[in-house]
Amino acid sequence: MNAFLYGTMLQFKIDIRSRTMLVTCYLVPLLFFAVMGGIFTSLMPETKDTLIQSMTVMGVSMGALIGVPPSVLEICGSNIKKMYEANGVPLYCGLLSSILSAFVHLFIMSVIIFAAAPAAFDAVIPSDLLLYFAALVFFLIVSLSIAGVLGLLVKSQAKLTMISQILFFPSIMLSGIMFPVNLLPEFLEQLGKLFPATWGYALLLGPKSELNSCIPLAVIFFIAAVTNRFLLKRIRTE
Repeated sequence: MNAFLYGTMLQFKIDIRSRTMLVTCYLVPLLFFAVMGGIFTSLMPETKDTLIQSMTVMGVSMGALIGVPPSVLEICGSNIKKMYEANGVPLYCGLLSSILSAFVHLFIMSVIIFAAAPAAFDAVIPSDLLLYFAALVFFLIVSLSIAGVLGLLVKSQAKLTMISQILFFPSIMLSGIMFPVNLLPEFLEQLGKLFPATWGYALLLGPKSELNSCIPLAVIFFIAAVTNRFLLKRIRTE
């Protein structure tokens, strides 16, 4: 346990120095929040009611789908894997430490948005803070489980970057944070339900959609967890 905690802290410090993590977990999400928050609230004042939730979903999705997979690939798809094996440390510890480190970074970013939005754009604070942060934690876990699958499945850094972006952009465009999903064609509306961002956004909006959003997210997490376990076993045998 001490070794796992030490590895997590070490990974956290490495991620702080990582340009990819800095850009995808802090710089771009917060810059997007600063620019688009002003545009959204100026053109559509009603977006103040959902600004915190929409910007948080965008930031978490970017960090999880674009920032974390390269870190997982670096641990499980390079010589670092051999170091784990040589020291008798299970490879899943490397995966979990990378995901836990990213969880902390993305949670910090989400808290910054939560704290800054009311002061900067007069955004409405969620009425039930305990429920909101519980939903945020759940959404983070599900999103990062998908990041683990990407990092374990794709062996090439170039292909991983391309696939991550292919998943990220439709997940944001079809989630409802940019415009209401009922404006989309039926096919695209249904396609958006395959991405955790859609259900995470609905879950963060409040208790009315709590159960309907939790079940799909739980299903996505279960599938991702099983896939992660299978991929770890395959990597160990290679």
